[in-house]
Amino acid sequence: MTVETKGFITILTGLYSFQDCIHFLASIRKFHQEPIIILIDRVPQILYPLLQVFGKVILKPAPSHENPVLASRQAKLALYRESSFDKTIYMDCDICLLSPIDEVFDYLDEVDLLVTEDVQPAIAKAANLLRIKQDILSTLQSVGLPLNENSIQYNGGFIAFTKSSKNCEVFQSFKKYFEIVVVNQNVLLLKDQGAFAAAVEFVQPKMTTLSPVYNYLDKWKDAYAIDKPIKVMHCTYPYRPQYAKNVTRSLLTRIVDRTAKIFLPNQLNNPWRLK
Repeated sequence: MTVETKGFITILTGLYSFQDCIHFLASIRKFHQEPIIILIDRVPQILYPLLQVFGKVILKPAPSHENPVLASRQAKLALYRESSFDKTIYMDCDICLLSPIDEVFDYLDEVDLLVTEDVQPAIAKAANLLRIKQDILSTLQSVGLPLNENSIQYNGGFIAFTKSSKNCEVFQSFKKYFEIVVVNQNVLLLKDQGAFAAAVEFVQPKMTTLSPVYNYLDKWKDAYAIDKPIKVMHCTYPYRPQYAKNVTRSLLTRIVDRTAKIFLPNQLNNPWRLK
């Protein structure tokens, strides 16, 4: 049996994202043949064949929790452990590839970690991490996150990593700092970016920050200044542009889209994702 040295991984914790995941798989298979691991929970097994029809799709149980948001965050903490590849590209399942990204695997020959900045990269301005209005950096520091005025908020929708001692340490620290986020829900929102930024700040892995073309949030296009073709479209609820849907259009995805309107949880006034 051949052991694959590179592949993709994503998270599907609940039916709410099932339709997205079908399009995610279709977009990868349009450009890539590497295996895809899905950390899956709260999806009826009767639907598994719709995921596996894309070929070389490996379903692994995700950490289970009654809070689906927390479950998806815990699955992200498990990415390093659950990946069987030497080189792994993680993407949220509401992402659509618009072109091949073979070069990302090549970049991992030189670094341990590849990330993209959030739309608001400065941690000191990351109000999206807090439940309350108060000084952001001092609040994050007060709960025990080792962040400073130069710390960067990375978007957790795209993370590429190697199997290395440094990345093992990054994900161990990620888990440690996310536990701090969980126990401080009185002031912090249940997000993973602050904990991931803290892990990167603490471990200092050999890493590169990629261009936004590898994690482009079309909903926030006015925040970008790029002059290169977009490679990775991050669609974000409830917004999926038509040109992203066109990439994955097939008989299977058309059938899924039509039946999703009836059987799947409403994705903020589906069909399909307003645009």
